[in-house]
Amino acid sequence: MSRKITLPLTDEVIKELKAGDSVLITGAMLTGRDAAHKRLFELIEKGEELPVDISGEVIYYVGPAPAKPGHAVGPAGPTSSYRMDKYTPALLDRGLKAMIGKGKRSPEVIESMVKNGCVYFAAIGGAAALISRSIKKVETLAYEDLGTEAIYRFYVEDFPAVVAIDAKGNSVLAEG
Repeated sequence: MSRKITLPLTDEVIKELKAGDSVLITGAMLTGRDAAHKRLFELIEKGEELPVDISGEVIYYVGPAPAKPGHAVGPAGPTSSYRMDKYTPALLDRGLKAMIGKGKRSPEVIESMVKNGCVYFAAIGGAAALISRSIKKVETLAYEDLGTEAIYRFYVEDFPAVVAIDAKGNSVLAEG
């Protein structure tokens, strides 16, 4: 049975989540992929303000396909998370609470997750059309010039995911 969680995530909920837990997520989350992460990281390195406040947020690694009439978004499956690994610790240090993607994370990301009390959810790769049904509304927030790699705010209802790595560093990806 899946546990229903509502965004924004609280520290208490994050502490209760265990690697392997199935969840259904409802609320507002950010999106972003490689190009957006690189831009955010460069701003952090320069000490400049970010175009979106990431503190307390969940970010979904996705580049959604264009929406068909009557839908908020087209297919929206997860991107391989390792591509964001070199930028992730800096974002976690700025208050990012969770990430959603697919695949393993680097030891540096896991260490930063434990330090900052964060969680990594895995979404189902290959289920982009199914996942998109849980996305009810989309807003463009930053980097519109990046097209599908822009930063969006998704409003989701019962978005299916699994806790791949919990805030203690336990990982179903490493343990099987």
